[in-house]
Amino acid sequence: MAHHDLEDPNLPLSDLFMSWPHLATVFLLYRVLCPECPIAPFHTITDACGEYRLEESEFRAALRYQAGSENV
Repeated sequence: MAHHDLEDPNLPLSDLFMSWPHLATVFLLYRVLCPECPIAPFHTITDACGEYRLEESEFRAALRYQAGSENV
């Protein structure tokens, strides 16, 4: 499996969920329905935040926290 960087602005959500499946919890807590979405290979965290009108820095902080590190 390829190594992905959670902070990569071009990381497709499908790759994010493959690398960190437990991060789907954060998406669901924020009511973001991206896990298992057929568009996930084409969307990024930035795209999801825009679609769901979320503050991206807050959402990314929640993802980093769930991933287990403030500095992923």
